[in-house]
Amino acid sequence: MNQKRRQGHLDERRKFGDLREKRREEEDASEEERILEGRNAVLEAYRAGREVERLFLLEGCQDGPILSIRREASKAGTPVDYVKKERLDQLSHTGHHQGVIAYAAACRYAEVEELLAAAREKGEVPFLILLDDIEDPHNLGAIIRTANLAGAHGVIIPKRRAAGITPTVARASAGALNYTPVARVTNLGNTIDQLKKEGLWFVCADMKGEPMYRMNLTGPIGLVIGNEGSGVSRLVKEKCDMKAAIPMKGDIDSLNASVAAGVLAYEIVRQRDYPS
Repeated sequence: MNQKRRQGHLDERRKFGDLREKRREEEDASEEERILEGRNAVLEAYRAGREVERLFLLEGCQDGPILSIRREASKAGTPVDYVKKERLDQLSHTGHHQGVIAYAAACRYAEVEELLAAAREKGEVPFLILLDDIEDPHNLGAIIRTANLAGAHGVIIPKRRAAGITPTVARASAGALNYTPVARVTNLGNTIDQLKKEGLWFVCADMKGEPMYRMNLTGPIGLVIGNEGSGVSRLVKEKCDMKAAIPMKGDIDSLNASVAAGVLAYEIVRQRDYPS
């Protein structure tokens, strides 16, 4: 009997091992689909209106096709990195990059106005979540999932120094990415200024702030969550109207970024929907 049980456990482990291997292969295939190599492939992607998340160009190259790609990148606001041939060779999957490699987004990014329109369509005051340089794609996906469940009308992320929408993010969102729009902006501080003109107030997570339970988090609001290591940057923090601290009772000094986002988002939900 014990031998049968052991054999059953072995069969179960093999089964899960096969599933994990299949999932890794699917992830690799999804990742490869995002990589565009060669001048024609990248130029046609821009002309077709495909979202290009990041562009790598051979430094010093100034020929016609490269200049055309640079113009398209400038119009689309794509972050461009000028790198040496060795770096392009490392990134290349085909070995025929022609001095150009681009990463396409896993989905279409929304415009900030679309997030506000989503709130208007539901007859609700806006609730947005803004992420200041979140780098871990699993954190980003988890926050998008929380945003959906907490009723936020969208998530805003910066174009540079932060995770974008990759297949890993899409999986970590557990399907929420299909329902919660994500906007990508050049400057988070400027976006906050623009949204203030639309009547939004902004609160950021800050360990030195006011305890969140003492704050009024009702009304049109933007919740700002900072980088996993350094928190909300000084310039963005200065734009915020309120700084909210999550009470900490343990021996370490901070929560994971996605957990902090969840705690604060649901305090906003509590105050909005279950006022005391």
